[in-house]
Amino acid sequence: MDTRDLVVIGGGPAGLAAAISAYEQGCTDVVVLERDVQLGGILNQCIHNGFGLHTFKEELTGPEYAARYVDRARELGIACELGTMVVDVSTDRVVTAVSPQRGVFSIQAGAVILAMGCRERPRGALGIPGFRPAGIYSAGTAQRLVNIEGQMPGREVVILGSGDIGLIMARRMTLEGAHVACVAELMPYSGGLKRNIVQCLDDFGIPLLLSHTISRIEGKRRVEAVWVSEVGADLKPIPGTEVRYPCDTLLLSVGLLPENELSRAAGVELSAVTRGPVVNESLQTNIPGVFACGNVLHVHDLVDYVSQEAALAGECAARYVAGTMASAVREVPVVAQGGVRYTVPSCVSADRMDERLVVRFRVGNVYRDKYVSVYVGDDRIIHRKKRVMAPGEMEEVVIKKTDLTSRPDADRIVVTLEEE
Repeated sequence: MDTRDLVVIGGGPAGLAAAISAYEQGCTDVVVLERDVQLGGILNQCIHNGFGLHTFKEELTGPEYAARYVDRARELGIACELGTMVVDVSTDRVVTAVSPQRGVFSIQAGAVILAMGCRERPRGALGIPGFRPAGIYSAGTAQRLVNIEGQMPGREVVILGSGDIGLIMARRMTLEGAHVACVAELMPYSGGLKRNIVQCLDDFGIPLLLSHTISRIEGKRRVEAVWVSEVGADLKPIPGTEVRYPCDTLLLSVGLLPENELSRAAGVELSAVTRGPVVNESLQTNIPGVFACGNVLHVHDLVDYVSQEAALAGECAARYVAGTMASAVREVPVVAQGGVRYTVPSCVSADRMDERLVVRFRVGNVYRDKYVSVYVGDDRIIHRKKRVMAPGEMEEVVIKKTDLTSRPDADRIVVTLEEE
């Protein structure tokens, strides 16, 4: 069995940023295991711009952003094994993988960083009546076909779901000569960034139908049409509101799920809300020495935030391997209330945290002119007004170490929304 100080599972933006951060902190015995034949992850097919504004202070395409991290990893000499599928992670950090070159092999890791990313929710999870004809794709699959394979999925398109990938593919398909009839969204608000609604739909005259869903699919061998219905408060189709849209292609952009089969099998505690690992301020899971970051932890809207989070995971993993991570005398749970769906991290120890800790969260609805408040015990330490908050955009607050050390008896940290 091989031994490594640190094994990073996933060679996308999260895995590379984590490996680079750990290496720069002195943990040089690192290996990145990536199942694809190239590094960079999903960014390789995201050829649109808008990446890197926070990290590099310039606008990059997805491949350009990924290349910055790939080049840095190669410059440092970080070992990367491509075409390598991890099949198991044990509670004592034995990573089992398989590749054409090495067959099945195992690595005893001093620490493990989970950075497997996420996957798209499939049609089977939606329960749409109809046959199973050709022409139904997830938006990410269509993106790969167009941007990497050079193939057009179809010419007359309807998109279900207004996640960022769906919005971006509405523009991409239009630019490639297809006609996008509409984007239907089940919820009364979009699941994507406001800038993508403007740049990908409004600029091209593509209608966004909020509180609508697809109630029926026509076609046996190939999609011939879809029926789009308005939904009520119970999110069920309202009879009599159906409109038929002839099309040969249906793209599904109905949510992303953290890729946590390995995590679950290893015994990592998962959040019922994010479906990602429950982590502390060091991004460490309930299994000592196993860390998580990026979209496997919770789905991000900006890759810049993925890189920031992954850098923290790499730094903390390096401390764990070196034995310099402080022990936690007590952990304080972080509680989401008042419209806040979840927070990352879920608990904080003042003994381990740096001087500043970024707590990221998402809201469960569209809110206007609300205050984001943070309480440590009974004391409110943050009270900041936000004009607009939406589920599609991640929010964050910064907690200082002194906020906790000056309140040693606080039994919880609450992140909530308030009227005033």
